[in-house]
Amino acid sequence: MLDIPLNHLHRPAKVSEDAAWLLVLMHGVGSNEQDLFGLAPYIPENFHVLSLRAPYRMGPNANAWFEFSVNADGSRTIHEPQESASRALIQQTVDAAARQLGVPAARVIVGGFSQGGIMALSVLLTRPETVAGAMALHSRLLPEILPHIAPAEAFAGKQLWVSQGLQDGVIPPPNGHFIRQQVQDLPLALSYHEFEGAHEIRQAELHGLIEWLERLGLEEVA
Repeated sequence: MLDIPLNHLHRPAKVSEDAAWLLVLMHGVGSNEQDLFGLAPYIPENFHVLSLRAPYRMGPNANAWFEFSVNADGSRTIHEPQESASRALIQQTVDAAARQLGVPAARVIVGGFSQGGIMALSVLLTRPETVAGAMALHSRLLPEILPHIAPAEAFAGKQLWVSQGLQDGVIPPPNGHFIRQQVQDLPLALSYHEFEGAHEIRQAELHGLIEWLERLGLEEVA
């Protein structure tokens, strides 16, 4: 049993410790750790799957990584202390889980959907030395994170999956374009995709994501 700061669900990897990867998943606003844990049966067996519950309770089985409000012009104002606290908790959780499972940072991927993807992207961009890469599904990059992005050389060899829904009215495709623009000069490997669909994960997106994870899982650790 893992001793980590955040409530979670864990599907162990089915390979030896020295070959295992760790995939940390984070849900969107108003959900919980059960949500993305539904992807576990599809995730390659050489990955531990760890699905986290956000710390701020919105209601029964409904949680968030931080509160936010939508302004008249469509922009958003986030609760910055909550975001910062959540990011610190996620980092502590990732570090502790990786240590207890015997997985080096070079085999750790953080990912999430919507607000969970926002957090995963923020972890990669601010603390790239602690992960191999990130997945941001139907997410956006917080402007508040831009001043805290690590030096470019820290991203050598890092991996980033970004996917958007072409009909997503919650986090529309321009948010993905902004992510792509902000990371284009970093020496990371970006896999950017737009799929038919709204604020949801459809079969084609899931298939592409699993193929991406399978390719990563075959790579040798430096």
